[in-house]
Amino acid sequence: MFRRLALPAALLAAVAALGTAPAAAAPTVPTAASAPAAGSVCFWTGAGQHGTSWCYTPPGYTDVPEFLHDKAASFRSDADTAVYAIDWARDTCYHRLIRAHDLADNWAWGARLDGVSDTTMGCEVG
Repeated sequence: MFRRLALPAALLAAVAALGTAPAAAAPTVPTAASAPAAGSVCFWTGAGQHGTSWCYTPPGYTDVPEFLHDKAASFRSDADTAVYAIDWARDTCYHRLIRAHDLADNWAWGARLDGVSDTTMGCEVG
């Protein structure tokens, strides 16, 4: 009788293990001690390039992730070209120039950050 219970229990454990979804991989996030990847611009939630970060690599437009939306406190560019921070307003949009190899440890405009582009997207200077 013990064997009958042991086999279903082992089978049940195997099925349960297969049914669990794998944990989502943590995003690769540069730290203040590490430089942004060549050609990218990284934004941090904390001043002085601390906190959670995300990096943009041109070309094109990309929305920033939700955790950084209107919450970027600092940035660092390792791009060889200028990029533009984009703020989508109600009836228009605004852009802010980020020069090649620039950085800001206390970036007030980051409270408006919605996306990043390699063009002004036709937005007004903000």
